[in-house]
Amino acid sequence: MNDNDWLAARFEENRGHLRAVAYRMLGSVSEADDAVQEAWLRLNRADTSDVHNLGGWLTTVVGRVCLDMLRSRSSRREEPLDAHVPEQVDRVDPEQRVVQADSVGLALLVVLDALAPAERLAFVLHDLFAVPFDEIAEIVGKTPAAARQLASRARRRVRGASPGAEADRAKQRLVVDAFLAASRGGDFSALLAVLDPDVVLRADEVAVAAATKATAHGAPLLASELRGAAAVADAFVGRAQAAEPALVGGVIGAVWAPGGKPRVVFDIAVENGRVVAIEIIADPEHVRQLEPVLLDG
Repeated sequence: MNDNDWLAARFEENRGHLRAVAYRMLGSVSEADDAVQEAWLRLNRADTSDVHNLGGWLTTVVGRVCLDMLRSRSSRREEPLDAHVPEQVDRVDPEQRVVQADSVGLALLVVLDALAPAERLAFVLHDLFAVPFDEIAEIVGKTPAAARQLASRARRRVRGASPGAEADRAKQRLVVDAFLAASRGGDFSALLAVLDPDVVLRADEVAVAAATKATAHGAPLLASELRGAAAVADAFVGRAQAAEPALVGGVIGAVWAPGGKPRVVFDIAVENGRVVAIEIIADPEHVRQLEPVLLDG
């Protein structure tokens, strides 16, 4: 068996797995097949002599191809809303039906279709296929910590669309309201009470830069990451004066929206009645993709 035949045989061994990955990413059997075919073409052009895990390498390649396809979708906003609704099972042949039967349900695919491309990739590859965050980080061009946050945000959005989400949001709203009130009132003890002892605060580059400029006016320095209730409470005590509750990807968070236009998003994760993570997002494009919705009161 020559090298080409060996590669072809290994690729066929992985084809079913690759189609499942691509379908979960794209929600379309035909597009999934296109992504797998592109992975085969890239395999033929690549030097894989140093690749020790061909299956993992191919999964990464398919992930990159699907990410490009998802980003291409996002750039075509003028298309009809239903342009990428996942294909129904009765529209496909028996072989394709197997791919869908082994995949996620239609309802979840619709939810995934609402995620930003990088969020969808991080969630699918990590939560559904256990791909490590350091490998996902290479695909999306971010740090492993940022890739982890993408998956976490996607996970919360998926939960926000699940049965019982309304009751969960009501509980989240109570915690977020208490957090904002304690922050505005400068009540350090109340902030500590609503924050998990191991809470993590992350801020994007735009937010960190803006906070640095504002230190002359008394604002605290903001690091890209802070850990622990005391550190996070210190960053927020007496702050968040203009922050308002908002729906962020199906869960309760907050935004700063002067004139009704969201400028900064506070993506807040709540578990067991306490805030476990906060992500401050000020990058305009990222804020636009999140599409936060202001809530009353």
